[in-house]
Amino acid sequence: MHPAFERTSTTSAIPIHFVTASTWDAVANSLSEPARRFAQAQDFKAKAGKCLVLPTANGAIDAVLFGLDEAGSPKHDPFRPGQLPGLLPPGVYRFANAPHDARLATLAFALGCYRFARYRKNEAPDVRLVPPDGVDIDNVSRIADAAGLARDLINTPANDMGPAELEAAARDLASNYDTSFDCVIGDELLKKNFPLIHAVGMASPRAPRLIDFSWGDPAHPKVTLVGKGVCFDTGGVDLKPPGSMLIMKKDMGGAANVLALASMIMDAGLKVRLRVLIPAVENSVAGNAFRPLDVFPSRKGLSVEIGNTDAEGRLVLADALALADEDKPDLLIDLGTLTGAARVALGPELPPFYTNDEALAADVACCAREERDPLWRMPLWPAYDAWLDSKVADLNNAPSGGFAGSITCALFLQRFVEAAKSWLHVDIYGWTPSAKPARPEGGECQAARAIYRLLSQRYG
Repeated sequence: MHPAFERTSTTSAIPIHFVTASTWDAVANSLSEPARRFAQAQDFKAKAGKCLVLPTANGAIDAVLFGLDEAGSPKHDPFRPGQLPGLLPPGVYRFANAPHDARLATLAFALGCYRFARYRKNEAPDVRLVPPDGVDIDNVSRIADAAGLARDLINTPANDMGPAELEAAARDLASNYDTSFDCVIGDELLKKNFPLIHAVGMASPRAPRLIDFSWGDPAHPKVTLVGKGVCFDTGGVDLKPPGSMLIMKKDMGGAANVLALASMIMDAGLKVRLRVLIPAVENSVAGNAFRPLDVFPSRKGLSVEIGNTDAEGRLVLADALALADEDKPDLLIDLGTLTGAARVALGPELPPFYTNDEALAADVACCAREERDPLWRMPLWPAYDAWLDSKVADLNNAPSGGFAGSITCALFLQRFVEAAKSWLHVDIYGWTPSAKPARPEGGECQAARAIYRLLSQRYG
């Protein structure tokens, strides 16, 4: 169970009363007379995010008031209770009344306890929650634990999270379950036909690699996850400006979220044959770095002209997707922090997803809404496929012109998927630019919760 939760009697836990403007009078009338008078003396208003600790006559904590948005209002945030761990005094608490969504509020409480403390003392709040009745706390805990894993991996700077360290994190996760684990490193990538992964990572002294592990009954449906693991992206020879390079430690966010999703799947024991593929590289600048207009073969046999060395994520994913596709999975999913165009179109909180499977698209959209893990479908627009044409190779990795960058990236990746029964591509950001309830500034678990809900419904 996640450390934010406590299995104890609710009678000894401090009650948290959720209030809105419309429910405040009823909640106030349910309080003791001294508590009600104290709230009035403090001029407590039932506004979203407002918190008031109500004392007993001897100075102990009697109860807590916490304001929520009105249900159905445009500002309604089901993760608002994620503010509580940063506001409450140490202690064990319980929900005295139901928030708008008890499960998401419970998850928000755990996510709000997260602190990244690898390099300085930053202790998690000394608060715990007695889980509400009816909430599957084991499932909430595995989601919160997985989100913490993704955040930790993304938040770790590149000097301590290179390809080898990402491999170690994957090995550590895989070692908790009955998995088969393999990793192809350095020049072995060329010998085993992963030329694009090698090309992107060959300029770094930290050897590129392809991480590959499998779990589950081979007789179950095959689900393969592919995560972009660019541990730092300078942009290569097409060097990024300083502002764009500043948070490129997060460019392995696809890999981090794939590991988080794999953790949920394995811990829940879903009835799938899971395979995880992570091309882990560092896109560096050196004399042997790949260059614009270089041409490389790919695992699939398609030759690729380099239109831009800063469009490296799709290159490493291409070889990994080609390998995954050879296995003819029932469902092939890739996650990557891929394009600025996706952020321009939809911002940091709403990743686009792509698929030609209409049933899958509907299920993904539904699960994203239910889980409040936002995703928005974008089209694999066939007319733009011609933009990938090259005069000297089978295709170009970065069409000139700059239009529809997220779509053309998805179309590029689609060229490497043929045999999979269904394919889902998600262009995530993996980062929270400014803190929100339950979502501290920094690395973020994005899309993994929605996809886990989808897989749980299909293969639980």
